[in-house]
Parts: sequence; C-alpha cells; structure tokens
Amino acid sequence: MLSLLVSAGAAIATGGLTAYGAMTPRSQLFGRTFCAGTDDRQIALTYDDGPSEHTTLRLLEVLAQYSAKATFFMIGKYVKLLPQIAREITSQGHVLGNHTFSHPSLFWTSPHMVRQELEQCQKAIEDATGQTPVYFRPPFGARRPDVLRTARALQLIPVMWTATCFDWSPNDAEDVYRRATHDIEKKGFGSVVLLHDGGHLAMNADRSHTVRATELLLKKYGPQRYEFVGVDSMKR
Repeated sequence: MLSLLVSAGAAIATGGLTAYGAMTPRSQLFGRTFCAGTDDRQIALTYDDGPSEHTTLRLLEVLAQYSAKATFFMIGKYVKLLPQIAREITSQGHVLGNHTFSHPSLFWTSPHMVRQELEQCQKAIEDATGQTPVYFRPPFGARRPDVLRTARALQLIPVMWTATCFDWSPNDAEDVYRRATHDIEKKGFGSVVLLHDGGHLAMNADRSHTVRATELLLKKYGPQRYEFVGVDSMKR
C-alpha cells in the first residue's frame, strides 16, 4: 500500500512539474525562451491571433500616433486570407512572428505536425511579405522539449511574456489595462505584454477593448519616457 502511495505521489509530482514547464510563461525548464528584456525603460507590446481586418489596422493607427513599435504573432491561415495587412505591419516597422498555421495546442501535437504548423506559417508570412519570421510564440504558451527543438531547428526564437492581460475574451478595456500595469510594475524591467488583435476560433474577432487598453498603456507610459519596442529591439 505504501509503495502504491509513493508511486502515485511521484506521478502527481511529475505531472505537476511537466505542466509547470509546459505552460508557465517564464519557465525555462524545457529549454530557454525569451521572456523579458534587461532595460527597465523598455516595454514590448505583443499581439497574438491576427491579422484582423478591423483591430489590427486600428492598432497600427494607435501605435503610429505614439511612435511605438510592437510585435504581431500571426496565425498563418489568416495571413493567407489577409496578406495586405501583414504587409502593412511590416511597412510600418513592426515585427512579425510565427504563431503556427492553425493555432493548435502544441502540447498535444505530434512532432511531425509541430514542424508542419511552423513551416506552413513561415511560408504564409514569407509569401505575403517577403520576410522570414525570426520569432515564434506557441499557442496558449504550450510547449514541450521537442516543440522548442523544432522551433530552433527552423531558426526561430521562442518568445513568451511577463504581463498577462486576459483580453482574449470579451472584457472591459480598463480591466485589461489594470492587469497590464500591475504586471509591468511588478516585473520592474523589460516587460513583454501579452495582448490579442484577433481570435483563434474565428477570424476578425472583436478586440476593440484591446485597442482601447493599448491607448491607455501608451498614454500612461509614453510621457514617462518608456520606449515601446519590438522584441527584436529589447536589450538582452
């Protein structure tokens, strides 16, 4: 009986450790990922699940008003449908990143399919913009050791985050803003902020609250001489 309890406890502990390594944004258990910069006056706004016809274009207008740069982790199948928006992002000097072709949870995806998802997304972005993405964000933040190995084999740098805003569901802009500022100020330096300009369940999801929250963040931190940069410009 004791041996069974010990075995069960070990299995639970192993499962907990695996879940931590696979899902915790700042975990380095399964391999190195970029989570934050070293300069306390830099903030990286990152947007997942686009491009989106309304939200992405509106975000570009807001970012331009504040001379801010950002990073867009895009779903490949949406890029194929809206290549002109991907081109507009690059033309304004923002960073494009790989967010897989169809947004599966890579925790459950076979190694073969992981590679296919990343390669197809790379091709969609390359076809649309002529640029090859350097950065990759796993959907839901889920990664295993082989996911990170595949990304690096494709010369992709995995990027996670330090500030979680919970804007992927209908939400109040002020609440998204409060969550962002809490995590930015708790982290203290080089914050990478997770936001969304689209939705993985359907293209052109309403993210107007994210646009408004972005405006609030730029107003709050811009006058304090914070620099809003793409992840490529964050000081390591």
